[in-house]
Amino acid sequence: MQDIAEQLLAWHASGRRFAVATVVGVTGSAPRGPGAALAVDADGEVVGSVSGGCVEGAVYELCRAALASGETVLERFGYSDEEAFAVGLTCGGVLEVLVRPVVPGADPALDAGIALIAAGTPVALARVVAGPAGLLGAAVAVTAGSHHGALPPTRLERAVVAEARALLDAGRTGRLVLGPDGRPCDPRGQGTVTLFVESYVPAPRMLVFGAVDFAAAVARIGRFLGYRVTVCDARPVFATARRFPDADEVVVDWPHRYLDSQLDRLDGRTVLCVLTHDTRFDVPLLERALRLPVGYVGAMGSRRTHRERAARLREAGLTEAELARLHSPIGLDLGARTPEETAVSVAAEIVAHRRGGGCLPLGTGDGPIHHDVPSGAGHGLAAGAERAQLTTL
Repeated sequence: MQDIAEQLLAWHASGRRFAVATVVGVTGSAPRGPGAALAVDADGEVVGSVSGGCVEGAVYELCRAALASGETVLERFGYSDEEAFAVGLTCGGVLEVLVRPVVPGADPALDAGIALIAAGTPVALARVVAGPAGLLGAAVAVTAGSHHGALPPTRLERAVVAEARALLDAGRTGRLVLGPDGRPCDPRGQGTVTLFVESYVPAPRMLVFGAVDFAAAVARIGRFLGYRVTVCDARPVFATARRFPDADEVVVDWPHRYLDSQLDRLDGRTVLCVLTHDTRFDVPLLERALRLPVGYVGAMGSRRTHRERAARLREAGLTEAELARLHSPIGLDLGARTPEETAVSVAAEIVAHRRGGGCLPLGTGDGPIHHDVPSGAGHGLAAGAERAQLTTL
């Protein structure tokens, strides 16, 4: 719901009834993952998507029916060999979609959840997707220090809140299967309750250092990918909001000093793109960045620039393991030349690193298309895009 939270909040504030369909389970190949959402209001207006088009029409009708009946439903959509052209997923996957009507003011959990999501406050929304009669769709909204809504019995609610808070702390979305006493159990057991817990956390950050033409293109594609983008440069004549309209903020400061001021706002999803290729800026910045638990650090420059920069970083005390985290020259080898092409190259490497992509044309393989990086795993990728980075030879 994070993608459509602003529209849901507007509907909610105006007292308008609506229904939300959320993907709560995926088996096999599917165009969108758990958490994808579509909403329909009482007038038939629709926002969001659950499948990229495969089953949108059927889900829309389910939302309309839920608004009319007031009932929550769980629907399963999959590919059928017998009815290949019927409603289903021709990619071969199976989606489970929870459709729940929302009446503003009637459900404390959803009321609070929608407001918190729209405000950017970290919150986990736990919804019952299977269990005893009457519990389907019941929800609890959980933050780091409070929760909204209730689940009977009380011991089950306490367990759900604790488990949801742990998932929120890790920024993860997943399923819980609990017994009536709140203990994890086999989903085939009697009286079990299955919940879908979706963690909503602020957008990941992209810090772009160096107010150059390449930075404008990288900021643009970073925002397109869903990052909150900051452009930082020590030169006020170049670091202006007018030059970087797609950045969420433009900061005039020495890069390493600005990074030091942001330590409490960085996490494993944070991306750093160092585009200055000037040792005065690069070395102090990278000396700090490569020792931080961020998701990606890339630096622009030719191969000679990279070798000289690496030597200076070794002199500054960085280990080979720390240097191995640096993606330089930044980006995948797409043969990029223009700032826009280079931005695509950089974005491709960031996505591949985050998702564990093999960086080959999809048509060359026969395995799964979607594959996430295992928790805690690191993936080194061959760097390229040098042809767009020949400023310093």
